[in-house]
Amino acid sequence: MNAVPSSRTDVYRGRLISLGLETVDLPGDVELELEIVRHPGGAVIVAVDAERKVCLIRQYRYAVGGYIWELPAGTIDADETPLQTAKRELEEEAGVRAGIWRDLGTIWPSPGYCDEILHLYLARELNRTDVRHNYDELIEVHWLSVDTTLTMVRNNEIRDAKTVAGLFYTQQLLAG
Repeated sequence: MNAVPSSRTDVYRGRLISLGLETVDLPGDVELELEIVRHPGGAVIVAVDAERKVCLIRQYRYAVGGYIWELPAGTIDADETPLQTAKRELEEEAGVRAGIWRDLGTIWPSPGYCDEILHLYLARELNRTDVRHNYDELIEVHWLSVDTTLTMVRNNEIRDAKTVAGLFYTQQLLAG
């Protein structure tokens, strides 16, 4: 499912994303120009320990003006598979390695203007190791029960879309 524009003019190209004006043909012979962000994609990890607690991070996000609750996640590097990214990010952000990995599927967090795809994984049989936060990451690691995290979603304390999706998938798996 890859849309190919008839033309693209780059407006900005950074280390992570590119923004362009793309001329596209929509179904029904409609042609228009759209502002599209191209992103390499990412991996999101729902790490659940033996006590059925979920790893959440509380991370400072400048774009939204403060700390938010999130699942560990990160951008896929050019030489990585999504699963390799998930393993790297779980260790870097949460200080955890997992013995069992399960693919939970993919989501598009903002398909109206961005092609970013996020790969969701469930990580089990966890072993703690050292965290290795990047210099620009302000992260606190927390372990909360699945019920607590779902209450946080309902109370609008967790508003991050990838986290809501990952917790939803995990709740369904753990209930079954």
